This record gives sequence, structure tokens and C-alpha cells, in this order.
Amino acid sequence: MSPGRLHVAVIGGGVGGLCLAHGLRQAGVDVTVYERDLTPDSRLQGFRLNIEPAGSLALHACLPPALWEVLVASAGDPGPGIGFLDERMRPLVRIGQDGRVSDPLDPATGRHAVSRVTLRKLLLAGLGDVVRFGKEFTGFTRVDDGTVTAKFADGTTATADVLVAADGANSRVWAQLHPSAGRTTLPATAVAGKLFLTEENRRWLPERLLAGMNVFWPQQDFLFTAIFRRREDPAAITARLGDRLRALGLEPEQLLANSHDDDYVLWAFIAHRDSLPGDFTTKAQADPAAVRQMLAQRTAGWHPDLRRLLAESTPDTLYRTAFTAAEPLRPWKTGNVTGLGDAVHHMPPVGGLGGNTALRDAHRLCAALTAADRGEEPLPQALHAYEADMLRHGFRTVRDVVRNTNAAIIRNPLKRSATRWFFRTCGAIPPLGRAVFGER
Repeated sequence: MSPGRLHVAVIGGGVGGLCLAHGLRQAGVDVTVYERDLTPDSRLQGFRLNIEPAGSLALHACLPPALWEVLVASAGDPGPGIGFLDERMRPLVRIGQDGRVSDPLDPATGRHAVSRVTLRKLLLAGLGDVVRFGKEFTGFTRVDDGTVTAKFADGTTATADVLVAADGANSRVWAQLHPSAGRTTLPATAVAGKLFLTEENRRWLPERLLAGMNVFWPQQDFLFTAIFRRREDPAAITARLGDRLRALGLEPEQLLANSHDDDYVLWAFIAHRDSLPGDFTTKAQADPAAVRQMLAQRTAGWHPDLRRLLAESTPDTLYRTAFTAAEPLRPWKTGNVTGLGDAVHHMPPVGGLGGNTALRDAHRLCAALTAADRGEEPLPQALHAYEADMLRHGFRTVRDVVRNTNAAIIRNPLKRSATRWFFRTCGAIPPLGRAVFGER
């Protein structure tokens, strides 16, 4: 393979795959994304995604500067740190609330509450000649000349120098490459929902729920809340960045039209699966009435505003899910098929680390492929170094998320009380809290 002649095929047009495509295109590397969705707007739904500095660094590096600025402007400020409280909304400890104000445009420190709707539209922007829709991947074959050929359900094929699995937790690419890869089912069930910020709701919602992210640690179960409140409206973004977007061949009005959710409070309630009614966890779809009944029963004695948050959330936003996590993989001999994000190391959505890890993978894989394309490093060595780092960081993150999930659903009353006492002690002794939670 001569420098500048590398072609990369990405299977899956999710967050990681599209971020990688943008980065490769910016670097002049030939890339095509194959997405099974039929149209760009097939997945205009979902909850917010909290972008941490690792994800910000990746998006800043891979996106054109104008798109990065639109992402920051259209995102929300997730608030200062995260608060831990009990079910009566009494503070236990607050993390990351030292008064420092970070520049949202600084990718090293910026944090963003991004609408998945907006993020997907931004990641697709400018990739009209890169993304192929309606391409359901069915398998791959390696060719003697060192290339790899992907096969699709419509009978077509695509040949590339590198094939990237970016097709999510049930990746068909990864299943073929590593048929023995396993997953663990965690004994947890989550229900999530949205309460939209109408004028009426803003009047009764406590300031703590409007200020940022919160973890509630009751005597049983677990509740997380977060705010999605946009920094700027589409008209202001268009006025400020419209000319730069048009220079990229993008129409700002079309890009930003209906590309955001209304502002809302997101909540996620997590419980041990065995503590819930059997039919609640086995039914294919969660009935909104059954969800509300279950939440009302399990939150008896909680602060009235928390109970109202759960009870008055929009029924069609209620979402139930079980949790699984990828089991660690042993290192393998590097070839011309690799992967990123959930395709390799999927994890529960606790803490929002899955999306950020996928973006980190995309950023680092982009650097490895760019170096190989430019002849700065042989492709096998570049991919091997990427995979070693991806496995180490990805599965360390999986372990952390699984540990935190298990802690959230533990049913032993003494252990739960001990955890609350520990949080409260960290809150009462700030130097201890900073040492425990890794703050300066």
C-alpha cells in the first residue's frame, strides 16, 4: 500500500463511526460509512448525551471548526459537577463544584449536554458523499491481496484496506471477528423519562434539579437526574455562524431546523431486577401506567418534588432497559479488521461513559489510520498500538461502570447506609471529598 492510498470502510453510522469518518476526511483519508438505516432521519430520537472532556477532545479534533462551534452552541451546560443527595433531597456530597468556570469551547475542560438528535444531524453534516444508507452488513471476507470485502443484504459488496466495526453492541462485524466474545447480564433494570421545561414546570421544580446533574441515594434503588437546557437558540446560531457553515456547503437553517429537543429534565431510575414484579421486567414493552405505578410504590416517602418529577413526565418518553456489559477480550493478532466503541466494549449507560469512550476510540483510531495513510507508520503497527490502548482503556471503563451499577442496586441495608454515611462524611470534610473523588 502506497502512502495516501488507504481506503477505510466503516460499518455503522453512530456517534463513533461518524466522528471517525469526519476525522479521516479532514486528514484526507478515503473513507466510506455503511449504515443500515434507510434515511438520515431514521433515528431522530433519544435522550441527551453528556460529553465529557475526552469526548470533547475527539469531536474538536475530528469535526470542521464551524461544526464544533455549532455543537457547543446548541448543546446545554450540564452544570457545575454533580450532587449526591438522599431521597429527601438532603445533600450528601457535591463533586466538581469548586467555583471554576470552564470555557465551553475549550475541549480539554468543556462539558456539554448534547441532544442526540442534534448530535446525529451535526455528525452527518457534510458527509453526504461518504455515508451510504440502507446498507445492512451481513459478513466480510479477507482477500489474498491484503484487502477485506464487506457484504450487504442487498447483494452488494465493498472492498477496503481496513474494515472498522462501529455497529454497536450487537455488532455483526465483531461477532464474526471474535465469535467467542461474551457479555454479562447485570441484575439491574432501568426506567428513564423526560419532564419538559414548560413555564408551569419551571415554577415548581427545585433549583437543584435545574442546576445540573444529581445522584439520589435512597435506602433502596437509585435515581439520576440531569438538565438539558440549550445555550443558544437556532436563530442566534445561524446569525453568528451561518456564513461559515455556508462556506462548507451547508445550509444552517436546514441543519438546525427541528434538530433539537425542547429543554427538559432527564431522569433515570435503577433498581435490582429481582426486587421488581416479575411481569414488569419480562414484558416486551413497558406500559406507562405500570411504570408509574411501580415508581409510585418504590418512592413512597421520597421528597414530593422527586415523586412529581417521575409522575408528570411525558408518557411517550418513558423508556425501560436491562443492562449488559462486554466481557474482557484477550489481545489478538492485529489484522485489517478492527473496531471501536460499543462494538468492542459495550457497557451500561450509567455515567454516560459509553458514548465518550466511543468518541475517544474514534479519535485515536483516526490518528493511527492517518499515520499509516501518510506512510509515517506501517498499518499493522499503527493498528496494533491503537487496539492495545483501546482494549486497556475500554475494558477498564467497563469495569468501573459495572462496579458503579452494582453499587447503585445493592440491597443490603447496612451497606447502603454505610455508603450514605461515607458520602456525607466526604461532604462534611472537603479535603477528604477532594482526595476520594480525585479533585484538586
